[in-house]
Amino acid sequence: MKDIKILEIRHLRGPNMWTYRPVLEALVDIDELEDFPSNLIPGFYERLSAALPSLIEHRCSYGERGGFLRRVKEGTWPCHILEHCTLELQNLAGMPGGFGKAREIEKRGVYKVVVRAWHEAVTRAALYSARELIMAMIEDRPFDVDAAVDHLRDLVDRHCLGPSTASIVDAADDQNIPAIRLLARGNLVQLGYGARSRRIWTAETDRTGAIAETISRDKDLTKTLLASCGVPVPEGRLVDSAEDAWDAAEDIGLPVVVKPYDGNHGRGVFIELSKREEVESAYKIALEEGSGVIVERCIHGAEYRLLVVGSHLVAANRSDMVSVNGDGRQTVVELIASQINSDPRRGSTEDHPLNIIRIDTAARMELARQGFDESSVPPAGQEVLIQRNGNHAFDVTDEVHPDVAAAATLAARIVGLDIAGIDLVCRDISRPLAEQGGAIVEVNAGPSLLMHLKPAVGKPRPVGEAIVEHLFPNEDDGRIPLVGITGSRGKTPVARIVASLLSLSGKCTGLACSEGLFIDRRQVEAGDRTGWEAGNRMLINRSVEAAVFENGADAILAEGLAYDRCQVAVVTNIDPALHLGRFHIDSEEKVFNVLRTQVDVVLKGGATVLNAADARVVAMAELSDGEVIWFARDASLPLVAEHRAKGGRAVLLDNARIVLAQGGTAAPLLAVSDVPLLAGAGDAAQIDNLLAAVAAAWALDIPTDIIRTGVETFDVI
Repeated sequence: MKDIKILEIRHLRGPNMWTYRPVLEALVDIDELEDFPSNLIPGFYERLSAALPSLIEHRCSYGERGGFLRRVKEGTWPCHILEHCTLELQNLAGMPGGFGKAREIEKRGVYKVVVRAWHEAVTRAALYSARELIMAMIEDRPFDVDAAVDHLRDLVDRHCLGPSTASIVDAADDQNIPAIRLLARGNLVQLGYGARSRRIWTAETDRTGAIAETISRDKDLTKTLLASCGVPVPEGRLVDSAEDAWDAAEDIGLPVVVKPYDGNHGRGVFIELSKREEVESAYKIALEEGSGVIVERCIHGAEYRLLVVGSHLVAANRSDMVSVNGDGRQTVVELIASQINSDPRRGSTEDHPLNIIRIDTAARMELARQGFDESSVPPAGQEVLIQRNGNHAFDVTDEVHPDVAAAATLAARIVGLDIAGIDLVCRDISRPLAEQGGAIVEVNAGPSLLMHLKPAVGKPRPVGEAIVEHLFPNEDDGRIPLVGITGSRGKTPVARIVASLLSLSGKCTGLACSEGLFIDRRQVEAGDRTGWEAGNRMLINRSVEAAVFENGADAILAEGLAYDRCQVAVVTNIDPALHLGRFHIDSEEKVFNVLRTQVDVVLKGGATVLNAADARVVAMAELSDGEVIWFARDASLPLVAEHRAKGGRAVLLDNARIVLAQGGTAAPLLAVSDVPLLAGAGDAAQIDNLLAAVAAAWALDIPTDIIRTGVETFDVI
């Protein structure tokens, strides 16, 4: 039987031996297909390229458009094809790009297939769909690609971040700020780590006060506060019955607006009402959308949505009236279908900046004003208004008058919102509100960003970047000092010492190691806590000011690192014999590639602490983006001498003393005999552990006297 069997799937949720990003690693058995590359399967190339024509964009090893399909035509193996088809199905579902690899393991016909995983559930489904697609192409039977992509799109909608939140997370990533999703579903995200983190929920932040949000939902209270500060608002009041609504309308002066006083998204809002039956009908509908109704003076002009972030106006959009032109033949409903809803920009997904127009209560009232209903056939040339204020989909950011921008930012401050959507009505956004009778009609918390990211007309605005700059000004990256420690032996003692020194320096320090999870010297979880889950819990703890992680090879292979980057990495030593045979690691080179993961994630400006006496560890020096600090019991090693000659740093054992060496200077820290941990002379491994820990503390700029005191008093391993 020719078959592709997915034997096992592992979700590597952090940096791993393959790449910096989360991936799915699948163990795949192609059995007899090992003897049947794609060029030996009649018609396979033609069927695959017809089923997924967008594979033409995959460049593959040839580095050119069409490179992958060229490989298929010339002959390649199913796991390589599985990799590319999985990525392409994700791409078609709205998750473009991505990393992929297919590599043989020690057993013939069995491969590891690795693909970028934006979300585990989506990528897992894409992997299985790709397997079904390839088998259908091999067996020359139909496969419904559109149905598979629709299923994946549904998973994306249910599981992945919405576009507003994603724009902020992407902007944070561009500023090198890490992000942690706090809910499996939903848009609650932490940006940054530990004590320096901030949290967002769509366009709300941890600076968005509950009182301010409550005020924004109470339209009457919002207007009162704005008016008291001189912000122009329409005259109006709360009403308690349909009759009271008409009385208010007569007092204010027709036409009026009727709307829920605590509603949102424009539901139940009726404008330009001039007749009693219209006002009373609108009252009943508005009451269903909120807990009360407000009637206010109708401001003439277009409706605008202004986005305020912090103290700045960052984007502005205008809504447009929606109308059709009669042709003497088609009904209003038919005209809407042919003249409005046929616009490709209209639809029900986030990719469509304009909504589908339907005949609702407000539209029926608008048609009735003009003497029509939905089945009417307007005369040729007759313009029929369907909706007075459509989507806010027309970017006008560059047209906003400074006085209007000032009024909008003032309104946000009065309500107390750090991010606000300001709705105002005026005839011309490029003129001051006072000279045209314009007014601010609402202040909204948690405004949608999509209209500014994907306007129907005009250029997208970098609203995600504005929010990130608001939360992390002056290129702050939201990071706390992180130390990652790997190697074959000695990881736990090094981690314990480094965490102790950080605590002694005054930082609330988290430690995840094989002996448990510790927060500020207190053990909060017992047992092995070197996995991703424990590390992640430490990073979302907002009391943690520094963190230390023990990362064994098995933890890296099983789940990946818990963090994206670290300030300091330590590699103690490498003994391949301890790792061979685990997770299909069958060579010294693969052992090296697993442990190098820790070095790969060192930040620029950070440091990598390496064992100068271990040749395999020495080879990692060129992989570090940060400074390299050597540690060694032999101060005379040529490697160390050469490094110091270039001004580099090293922590050495010299004449039974631990010294901090840089360039031509060597400052003694303390004698080995003064270190309780070493019990006098100490064994070689324990000395190496101490040297590595001291080097990490030095890299963290912990003062020398604190390092000395910490080492002299540390005696618990």
